[in-house]
Amino acid sequence: MRPCCCACVVLVCMILVGSAWGQSATNVRSTYHLYNPQQNNWDLRAVSAYCATWDADQPFAWRSKYGWTAFCGPVGPTGQDACGKCLLVTNTRTGDQVTVRIVDQCSNGGLDLDVSVFNQIDTDGNGNAQGHLIVNYDFVDCGD
Repeated sequence: MRPCCCACVVLVCMILVGSAWGQSATNVRSTYHLYNPQQNNWDLRAVSAYCATWDADQPFAWRSKYGWTAFCGPVGPTGQDACGKCLLVTNTRTGDQVTVRIVDQCSNGGLDLDVSVFNQIDTDGNGNAQGHLIVNYDFVDCGD
């Protein structure tokens, strides 16, 4: 195979592998959910998370590395393809950021962060007062 063709094949493979990375959305509504993973031993089955079918048997270190979120955002993979992916979530009002792992799906058109994650970036309390945050998100490498 010619060097030019090899480079094209490598580029296509990189795009396919990293297809979620680089995807992002702005001004997305984020609510909160009471997953309470710490109290539930980071057990996806115990909280009836959609992704438990595929990710419940991941090592504890994998399940507990990041806070949890449900994902139904306007940009990115859906269903099983979203499971286990990570997002860098930014509160647009305060600029506070957190990385979360997708463990569930939702129907609010955005994110449904675990309450502890929600509170972590709701540093001015406005999200709790309004019942939601407006966030930006970027798909990022989980580093697993």
